[in-house]
Amino acid sequence: MIPKPNGESERPLGIPTIRDRVIQTAAKMVLEPIFEADFEDSAYGYRPARGAVGAVKEVHRLICRGYTDVVDADLSRYFDSIPHAELMKSVARRIVDRHVLRLIKLWLRAPIEERDDNGKRRIGGGKSNTRGTPQGGVASPLLANIYMNRFLKYWRLTNRGEAFRARVIAYADDFVILSRGFAAEALAWTKAVMSRLGLTLNEVKTSLRDARQERFDFLGYSFGPHRYKANGAWYLSASPSKKSMHRLKMNVAKLLVPGNTDPWPELRDRLNSYLLGWSHYFRLGTRRSAFCSIDRYVYERVRDFLARRHKVAGRGTKRFSLDVVYGELGLLRLERLPLTAAPCASR
Repeated sequence: MIPKPNGESERPLGIPTIRDRVIQTAAKMVLEPIFEADFEDSAYGYRPARGAVGAVKEVHRLICRGYTDVVDADLSRYFDSIPHAELMKSVARRIVDRHVLRLIKLWLRAPIEERDDNGKRRIGGGKSNTRGTPQGGVASPLLANIYMNRFLKYWRLTNRGEAFRARVIAYADDFVILSRGFAAEALAWTKAVMSRLGLTLNEVKTSLRDARQERFDFLGYSFGPHRYKANGAWYLSASPSKKSMHRLKMNVAKLLVPGNTDPWPELRDRLNSYLLGWSHYFRLGTRRSAFCSIDRYVYERVRDFLARRHKVAGRGTKRFSLDVVYGELGLLRLERLPLTAAPCASR
């Protein structure tokens, strides 16, 4: 079991054996191009030449065009709930080789070895298992996309986009519906369709939002109203979510623990790698305030860490000033990175 990003629960992670990983990788290389031809344009997760940044850009574009009535959807245990029989029907529409179909069935029903809290070994899954595709398997994201595509394709074929004046943006099991005035109707329709697919929306985490008045989180970004500090004017945009910022800060804190004796150049390079990767993903929309907040936090942690290491009296603000830490010590400063993307229109 691994913790979910929200820290409130855990999800099972099934790691295949090396032999299975090799076979799954080979099968995925053959199967993926076949199913890519069928996947809807609204799906961005685990696909070649697509990714979370593309989904974020599209959500940003749509809310700026007036699609501000939002269904912030959350599927309950999607990877664990996919019904095998229905999934295999979707696979069999494109794949007729019985050997390949049997191989996929074996992956879905592979037994899983687990350890309980007392370290006792137990076996789950197996032939009696009729639902779920193990997270951690090479082929699992592709299989999850194949089943989610049934919902996305049904949305298109039934002209729900026109009926609800809405667009769906999906990243694997994480999706939002952006509408112009028909979010409640879109949510009711989605619940009914998901039920027919054997899936369930999480009632607690699924909600309706007016992006002109309140924010919603999707793929690490927070979308909705933002305010110019200079004149107080409101505008619609996207910025790093509080959870995303918190996770980065926790990674920095774990690295800069008092017991870490790694040389500073190694620590600096790891910190800069964290920061640069984070800033590359969160380069869209409004991010200066978030970047400044991260810079303040990282500087204070680095200063305190180095002051302890070098036994400097006080807080170390003179010996490890901003100029020293960001200058001769070479720490990356996010707020000095170039800003290339403009925020969105005012509301």
